Amino acid sequence: MSGAWEVVIGLEVHAQLATRSKIFSGAPTTYGAEPNTQACLIDLGYPGVLPVLNKEVVRMACKFGLAVNARIAPRSVFARKNYFYPDLPKGYQISQYELPIVEAGELTISDDAGEDKRIGITRAHLEEDAGKSIHEGFGDFSGIDLNRAGTPLLEIVSEPDLRSAKEAVAYMRKIHSIVRYLEISDGNMQEGSFRCDANVSVRPRGQQELGTRTELKNLNSFRFVEKAINFEIERQIDVLEDGGEIVQETRLYDSDRDQTRSMRSKEEANDYRYFPDPDLLPVEIDPAFIDEVRASLPELPEAKRDRFIADYGLKADDADVLTQSRALADFFEATAAAGKDPRQAANWVTGELSAALNRDGLDISESKLMPAALGGLLQRLSDGTISGKIAKEVFDAMWQGEGDADAIIAARGLEQITDTSAIDQIVDEVIAANPTQVADFRAGKEKILGFLVGQVMKASRGKANPAQVNESLQRKLRET
Repeated sequence: MSGAWEVVIGLEVHAQLATRSKIFSGAPTTYGAEPNTQACLIDLGYPGVLPVLNKEVVRMACKFGLAVNARIAPRSVFARKNYFYPDLPKGYQISQYELPIVEAGELTISDDAGEDKRIGITRAHLEEDAGKSIHEGFGDFSGIDLNRAGTPLLEIVSEPDLRSAKEAVAYMRKIHSIVRYLEISDGNMQEGSFRCDANVSVRPRGQQELGTRTELKNLNSFRFVEKAINFEIERQIDVLEDGGEIVQETRLYDSDRDQTRSMRSKEEANDYRYFPDPDLLPVEIDPAFIDEVRASLPELPEAKRDRFIADYGLKADDADVLTQSRALADFFEATAAAGKDPRQAANWVTGELSAALNRDGLDISESKLMPAALGGLLQRLSDGTISGKIAKEVFDAMWQGEGDADAIIAARGLEQITDTSAIDQIVDEVIAANPTQVADFRAGKEKILGFLVGQVMKASRGKANPAQVNESLQRKLRET
């Protein structure tokens, strides 16, 4: 990217709220139902029906606002946003415009240099989702599935404070983590529960005026967000450096071709002809309700990260990984409580456990080991019953359902050899069997020690205590 240009990015993140029913009707929100089986007359916009606001969406919006240090509006208003698409039966979307429920929040990310950076959150407002147009399998026609129509969304709009695709992804990940910690959204990007639109522009470095922006619609993975923004940045710079002008428009990202393409000219607010919805009263929130919501907030990722570093002595990188997910953080704490060394627990949760979960395509909530079982294994490692290598063998057996650590150690005869005389005997046998390597070591090639340690561990089937093996070998090799 040319150093003469500065990138300016703002994100509009859409989080589907985890309510059982829709924002203005009692229709269910279950994912994966047969098309058009979860849309009632209110969702379909039939004459004479009236929307009724779901109180739970108000509670969830307030939870988010408090979590990002935002202002909760004592009075917010729903408006009609008018546009005509087949998947929007009423001809308008109920949203919030001039008076949103959440305003002026912030969160902190790490910028490209690894420094803390504040990102402003302009607003977060409630709205209903539209249905879905399906263009495959209908010949010259399109199918319309209205199951999503009326599903509650919280649209979270950032300030244009982001300066790279990596910062945009870091911000989006932070929002994703927060909504999942708050349990207001499952954040499932594959199911469309969490997606974003990115507003991207470039300007000559040092210029204060913003450049003309394009909007990239419906990005539904962190990888696609980064790739789409990077492509769009390069495209805009190429256009400007060739003497052209950027057109304000909405563009789609084609992941197969790794490029963006024009979708339509970008609408302005007046194109939507917003006006207050006459069927819905203003939302008025009293301080007692806000206090009740504040009391229900969980410990949030940043606070949990700081506590893990202070209370458990974890490295910042480990604490970052463990607090990305509330479920993972809870699993770690339960494992640490069941074991002896929190740092050891952190290493195993982020190492062996995470690798096993990834290999089997499982979420932490689907782990084949419970924290108490993993903690029990780590106790046997801490007290010297087994070595680190044997611990991995025991872990694999536990993962396959062979029982707890103690049962597997007993059944397989894996208890670590710590008897000094037994270890000395194996060391003597290895020294006798490897005269050339012993001579090399005594001639000054001390790296040979690693080979000899390996031979002792192999002879003991990994059961000899490694520290004692090292000590015995060095003592005997230096004997004349």
